[in-house]
Amino acid sequence: MSRTMTSNIEELKSTGLKATLPRLKILEIFQQSKQRHLTAEDVFRVLLEERSDIGLATVYRVLTQFEQAGILMRSNFDGGKAVYELDEGQHHDHFICTGCGKVEEFFDHEIEARQQLIAKQRGWQVHDHAMSLYGLCAKCAAGH
Repeated sequence: MSRTMTSNIEELKSTGLKATLPRLKILEIFQQSKQRHLTAEDVFRVLLEERSDIGLATVYRVLTQFEQAGILMRSNFDGGKAVYELDEGQHHDHFICTGCGKVEEFFDHEIEARQQLIAKQRGWQVHDHAMSLYGLCAKCAAGH
């Protein structure tokens, strides 16, 4: 058994999930994908390419389980379609290109500090937030 497979089994067990073949395979897809943000359909497409017999309903079920267990984070980009990424414990925000669909992550200390200041001024206690900025990436903007 490979080192990655062993660590994935341990990671799943630590969240209370049994290490089933579909769960291990889907976790591996997220770890090995060059694309960081994946939809359920993206995961299913990879499984089809690998001739796996894991169905789309199972993919949706596992993604929901992974989100609840804190393995994946879900965002709603592109007209509300759920997009998942590994939750590595580091907050970041997103740029989403309305031309090509590219998603780019960013983090800015000043934006984060300003949000906290505004919340404090208004008496809010912020526990979490997600910020997504929509527009055209440099490549699409150059084509206009």
